[in-house]
Amino acid sequence: MFFFVPLLWSAINAQPSDVILSKVHQFAYADSARLVTLFKDLHTHPELGFMEVRTAEIITKELKSLGYQVYSGIGKTGVVGILKNGDGPTVMFRGDMDALPVKETTGLDYASTATAKLPDGNEVPTMHACGHDAHVTWLLGIAKLMKNIQQDWRGTLVLVAQPAEEPIMGARAMREDSVFIKNVPLPDYLLAMHTGPFPTGMVMNLAGTRMAGTDQLDVTFRGIGGHGSSPQTTKDPIIMASEAILQYQTIISRSNDPQTPAVLTVGSVQAGQDNNVIPASALVKINFRWLKPETRKLLFDGVSRIDSGIAVGNGLPMGLYPIMKKKGYSFPVVNDSALVSKVNATLQKVVKKGSLITTGFPTAMGSEDFHHLVLDNKKSVYDFIFVGTAPLDKVLAARKEGKTVPFSNHNGNYMVDLAGIPWGVQLGADALLGVLKLKQNNP
Repeated sequence: MFFFVPLLWSAINAQPSDVILSKVHQFAYADSARLVTLFKDLHTHPELGFMEVRTAEIITKELKSLGYQVYSGIGKTGVVGILKNGDGPTVMFRGDMDALPVKETTGLDYASTATAKLPDGNEVPTMHACGHDAHVTWLLGIAKLMKNIQQDWRGTLVLVAQPAEEPIMGARAMREDSVFIKNVPLPDYLLAMHTGPFPTGMVMNLAGTRMAGTDQLDVTFRGIGGHGSSPQTTKDPIIMASEAILQYQTIISRSNDPQTPAVLTVGSVQAGQDNNVIPASALVKINFRWLKPETRKLLFDGVSRIDSGIAVGNGLPMGLYPIMKKKGYSFPVVNDSALVSKVNATLQKVVKKGSLITTGFPTAMGSEDFHHLVLDNKKSVYDFIFVGTAPLDKVLAARKEGKTVPFSNHNGNYMVDLAGIPWGVQLGADALLGVLKLKQNNP
């Protein structure tokens, strides 16, 4: 007896079949040589936030060649590629593009020697010290792979190449751009992945609060400049900045509840040009990390109070009180539990047993802004996944030395295992297939 076996489209909570997952693996690794070449090129040519012109051009060209509907120049340098593939959920996948003002010390044969000129005229070394070059490569690898297997899924895929994640400004810049508002469909789900200095093959995807909120702010201490030999005629802003830097830490040690996580970091102090000149101003660049909004308020209030107290103590008129400038900010990353479960149901089929971490890992005090692509939407369901990309030999050597990891993000020795390039493409595509509508063979 003959039975007709139709091809049916599954509900979105069905998981990809082994046949589809095998196809994803084959496509990702068949494209490995091209992807690694692309990654090395991006690593050698890093660009700082809102300066990612070359990177954006590469992405735009690639997405157009694949047949995606492409919008560029969003939020200054952001790019969006849209692939509409029938009835199904709209899923957004973000990769960030920007590098850091860090001098590379890896010794790799494709290490960056690039520099960039900042808006203030200073020239700084630049490096992909946080894996964003891998994120862009994953994004483009996923774009090609999902196009190649589009007969196996239905829905709308929105790929976002985001600028300026490091200053925590790029996601909102894109979301508030009129081109984005007018042309980019609101997603049912938002996914993103990030490299991490743990072994290649290990994946961390946990529900709940995964990363801290953050604020970037500048405080300019103003005074009265003068000759170094006559300090009595001046109001020294370097002294004021120094007093403030020490007092800021008492917000953490004496005002904040010790059981409530918070970090206040002064990352830069800029003042003066010469040995014997007291300048008229000093700039202090500050970063907050927090999990609760009341902690955030405590940090801002504390800095403002200390600044005002120092102004009073130095006899400054109101017109010379310190100026606080708020810059980039982001709220804590809180992964949606239902989406995490759905994605992990797929990832557990491809991640080696024991290498998919779904519980027990503490919240990171690092921050992200990708979720600001959807936080203002009526539906803001997202999942942020950490992917290990540290070579195993370096991990084992570090552990012998008593270190937890072989290198750290934002450090000149940060590197991405080349084996993690096709692996990340496979993982990203698998995660997307875990939430899109799939074709299955059903009797």
